[in-house]
Amino acid sequence: MSAYSYRAARQDGAIVTGAIEAESHGQAAATLANRGLYTIALTSAGEDRRRAASRRDLAIVFRGIAALVSAGVPLERAIAASEPLAREPLRTTLSSARQRLREGAGLANALSIGRGVVPAGVLAMIRGGERGSQLGVALDQVAVHLEQEADLVARVRQALTYPLVLAIAGVASVIVITTVVVPRFAAILADAGQQLPIATRLLLGASQLLAHFWIPLVAIIAVVIWTAIEWLRRPAGRKQLEETLLRLPFIGAVRQALATARVMRALGGMLRTGMPLLPALEAAREAAGDLAVSERLARARERVIQGAALAPALEREGAISPSALQLMIVGESSGRVAEMALNAGNLAAQEAERGLRTLVTALEPALVIAFGGLVAFTAAALLQAVYSLRPGP
Repeated sequence: MSAYSYRAARQDGAIVTGAIEAESHGQAAATLANRGLYTIALTSAGEDRRRAASRRDLAIVFRGIAALVSAGVPLERAIAASEPLAREPLRTTLSSARQRLREGAGLANALSIGRGVVPAGVLAMIRGGERGSQLGVALDQVAVHLEQEADLVARVRQALTYPLVLAIAGVASVIVITTVVVPRFAAILADAGQQLPIATRLLLGASQLLAHFWIPLVAIIAVVIWTAIEWLRRPAGRKQLEETLLRLPFIGAVRQALATARVMRALGGMLRTGMPLLPALEAAREAAGDLAVSERLARARERVIQGAALAPALEREGAISPSALQLMIVGESSGRVAEMALNAGNLAAQEAERGLRTLVTALEPALVIAFGGLVAFTAAALLQAVYSLRPGP
């Protein structure tokens, strides 16, 4: 017998956690299901969680599995055929999952052996499909969800690449000018023995400060960065930062749209596999990628448990973007919550991409102006010094 820790939802939506002893993951999941619980996370006690595989790798693998299963290929053979497409540690997880399938475990419990390699939201979708005898539908929804997530992440990275390269190049240029070019001019100007312009003196002072005290400055910067990283590793610190970012005029709208896209797509996929609303809401929180939005979703879920409708609860807590909320209102009134949740996720993704492009469009000239201004100030200060050394007529 092995010990397993679990997090699950009851029929009334309450979340319960605890430990259970069983012979295998499959038996533990079956025991929880017999108790009327919808399993959200189930891991062996004492196991360390691993980093999740990349969304692109997961999307490729699950698209292959879904296509083969839809064509009538047995599940174990479908996983074996898709296994070469995966990279470590996902490949090892799939290989171990096939062994567990042969032992009689369900797919979700077999994949949970990866201890976090396959995200909890994906496992929750698969469990919902298995419980409702809709594994094929669940696999297809998982593949679509992962493909959309991979595409969204790729677009965000692509949009931020150029501003990041521009910022790095600008900082490097300023450091080279300040530490290499300016000190050479300083040696020439020191021999002149004349009063230098104010701009030149400011530039030389900054250069000397950087040249003589770069070690303490680097140490201070390193301490500040380390302190910030440690603070962000704590859930309270990260939540406080993300809550602050959500309140910012433009950045907050983009971040909420990104989180809305992830949450609504995950929620719609889980509902389509037959998972009840309250367990699906709890599992979808993990897809948000934002602790502040996740907390708002948790409060909205509590309102639903107390009897409120879903859309008003989401609106009261500001959990999703306004346009997605309108679609959820329509979905709830027409009885098509799953379909409208998926549409809301797609709409939010489009809004996030447009907002990100607008933000990058404004950021690029701002960086050019900022670093161009520093270079222009340096050039002007040096030219003023050179002109001041010219002999009079």
